[in-house]
Amino acid sequence: MKLNYKIQGKGQPIILLHGLFGNLDNLSILARAFMDDYQIIQVDLRNHGLSPWSDEMNYSLMADDILQLVDALALNDIILVGHSMGGKVAMRLTECISSSIANLIVLDIAPVSYASDSHTNVFKALNTCIASGITDRNAIQNMMNQYLSVPTTQFLLKSYKNEGWLFNFKAIEQHYEEIRGWQEIPPYRQPVLFIRGSKSNYMRDEYQTDILAQFPYATVETVEGANHNVHYEKPQHVINLIRDWITS
Repeated sequence: MKLNYKIQGKGQPIILLHGLFGNLDNLSILARAFMDDYQIIQVDLRNHGLSPWSDEMNYSLMADDILQLVDALALNDIILVGHSMGGKVAMRLTECISSSIANLIVLDIAPVSYASDSHTNVFKALNTCIASGITDRNAIQNMMNQYLSVPTTQFLLKSYKNEGWLFNFKAIEQHYEEIRGWQEIPPYRQPVLFIRGSKSNYMRDEYQTDILAQFPYATVETVEGANHNVHYEKPQHVINLIRDWITS
């Protein structure tokens, strides 16, 4: 699949991969921080943003989409940064292009399967809005706030443009078991940086065994006071961690 992407800057490539229900703008804080020294490639994953929609969605396919982009742009010596679902795509890429990866940074996600109710309220909110047929942004916001926190509603509305959603909700809902799930991969025997928020449930201490089984040279850094969107809540801390990691 030919994905939508945006390139800024020159130098060693950094590919930024967003999370579920997001788009390539979600990691713009990181893009702006590194674009003076690196070539920044922000990508809309399949069924998100301006990339094509598909009835199929799993991590093998999403990794293959990125592999096609890497080949098309003739990229090498790549720094991969992925948040949440994008972090799982980045981890899956270690099976495909390990020799082309210079650094891997995973933001607040572990190589594990998560509980099936992780996004229950998000699905309820979106199903209610879509079924209502309402297109007014303010009305949708009020309706979603009945199910979700204000920050979560604001995040989702970043993908509401021209009276429509930029993500393929039907495909996401249909393949949610695969998206929340994970198939264990062979050990990737290179250093990997995991950055987690201290308030997040996505990188629990008990996942350390799973992380080290697949990424035996992993380093886990905790950002105090941050939740799942660690790069958004504590941007300078995350930027400093990434910069120190890729320049050491």
